[in-house]
Amino acid sequence: MIFKAKILDGAAIERALARIAHEIIENNADCDRLCLIGIRRRGVPLAERIAENIRKFSDLTVDVGSLDITLYRDDLTGRSLSPHVNGTNVDFDIVGSTVVLVDDVIFTGRTARAALDATVALGRPAKIQLAVLVDRGHREFPIRGDYVGKNIPTSRKEIVKVNIPPVDDSLDTCLYEQEK
Repeated sequence: MIFKAKILDGAAIERALARIAHEIIENNADCDRLCLIGIRRRGVPLAERIAENIRKFSDLTVDVGSLDITLYRDDLTGRSLSPHVNGTNVDFDIVGSTVVLVDDVIFTGRTARAALDATVALGRPAKIQLAVLVDRGHREFPIRGDYVGKNIPTSRKEIVKVNIPPVDDSLDTCLYEQEK
């Protein structure tokens, strides 16, 4: 991959996550049951950071879980005959709640679609919303983020890589071009 640009540094990511937390609070002020579910891998630490911000900015305490969408992907057979499943960890009831799914990047919408299916398999929430750090466009499904940290117009040859501890060593978001 060829490095093109740093899109967000650590401070910009923290500001974006604080803004997303404020927007979630504002849009769910009348909600009595709110929870965040991070899509494995990088959506989980983002969900934890957003939940921490929600607690800091309001009197709300939200449950946080993690969702493995591996078995819900529509390209499962093309990826592997024996997929690696990391497991879902949602140890609270989502029935009747407002669930905010959290992911690092939205691209085609296929991951978000799989996350919707996986969430509904856990129970019937009252509402599902989507929070993403980066929206890079090129949707193949009619899915959009309700809360977006940054919109980045990209070409299909470009890759947006989000680095979030503890999954990665740094806190930043970079744009790369695929090598030919």
